[in-house]
Amino acid sequence: MYHIKCLNKISPAGTRRFGEGYTVDSTEEKPDAILVRSASLHEMEFPKNLLAIARAGAGVNNIPLDRCSENGIAVFNTPGANANAVKEIVVAALLLSSRRIIPAVGWASSLKGKGGEVGKLVEKGKSNFAGPEIAGKTLGVIGLGAVGTLVANAASSLDMAVYGYDPYLSVDAAWGLSRSVHHARSLDEIFEKSDYITIHVPFMPSTKNMINADAIAKMKNGVRLLNFARGGLVDNGAVLEGVKKGKVACYVTDFPDDSLLGVENVIAVPHLGASTPESENNCARMAADELKEYLENGNIHNSVNMPAVSMPRGGFMRICLFHRNVPNTIGKLSGLLANSGINIENMQSKAKKDYAYTIIDVTGSTEKVTPQKLEDIEEVIRARIIPA
Repeated sequence: MYHIKCLNKISPAGTRRFGEGYTVDSTEEKPDAILVRSASLHEMEFPKNLLAIARAGAGVNNIPLDRCSENGIAVFNTPGANANAVKEIVVAALLLSSRRIIPAVGWASSLKGKGGEVGKLVEKGKSNFAGPEIAGKTLGVIGLGAVGTLVANAASSLDMAVYGYDPYLSVDAAWGLSRSVHHARSLDEIFEKSDYITIHVPFMPSTKNMINADAIAKMKNGVRLLNFARGGLVDNGAVLEGVKKGKVACYVTDFPDDSLLGVENVIAVPHLGASTPESENNCARMAADELKEYLENGNIHNSVNMPAVSMPRGGFMRICLFHRNVPNTIGKLSGLLANSGINIENMQSKAKKDYAYTIIDVTGSTEKVTPQKLEDIEEVIRARIIPA
């Protein structure tokens, strides 16, 4: 029996996937795994038996990754599960940034009570809210992961010229990218050519404030900027200065800040990028499936702190080991199994930074090997045995 603790309200589309052999609730004191969305785990004390945490979403800033790695806790996220939702709101933002729809609607609402004069006032005042079409304009997409690829393809189908920049473009993402998307070889090329720029990269020290005063200075006059990735990617002070001077025609962000609110030509959306029922269902399903696959088979998919490791079941017992990436650890494990009369049927082992993960399917007696005995090897942080 596995015990799953939900720290936020998780869609039943995900929790129903656990089925028999699982308990799922919000009060479990010693869970085997945790499902979370926005709750912060940085101050949480983890029970020793905790094996995994799954975030129903892409970002994992609310999870202490280093501490999880030190304790052999696998952390999963759900990349791509909310990609379509974010793509759709980015397309909406392209139009909102151009056509001045939001201020126009606000102005129209102010005409309430004018009676028969409303029609004439609308025709007289509508020219104050004219804005350009996006067709024929150039969009620069920074980051061509799940979201960036969908945005680039959608913009191309809307007759925009699209340039994409991603020095870490994966093969899978490249296969999904429209052939009409141009390959930008540098950020400067994006800055210099684009009428609109949208950013879709993870937030980390190397990407903090990547849209700053120097970057804005390289952009076209009247550029429109969109940020539906992470607030820290953009230097708000620099963008506000650009808006004030007219260098930036409009800034649309999904991450409101006090300095951005109420500023003309700044559209602050209250973090609605993935706020669709479809997105929540997709994230919940993916997170649940990742936990089940890890708990039942030891296979790792979409972990942010462990390497991707997957192996079909063989033999009648599976040993899963999370250990430090130091020389001869696998040799010590193999020796221990051999001395216990255990034959290795299949094995997969991969490393990520300072840590490694090994799956071993074995045949032979199970009585001579226990998780406790495996953990006697100094480099092993966590070991567990999963029966066939």
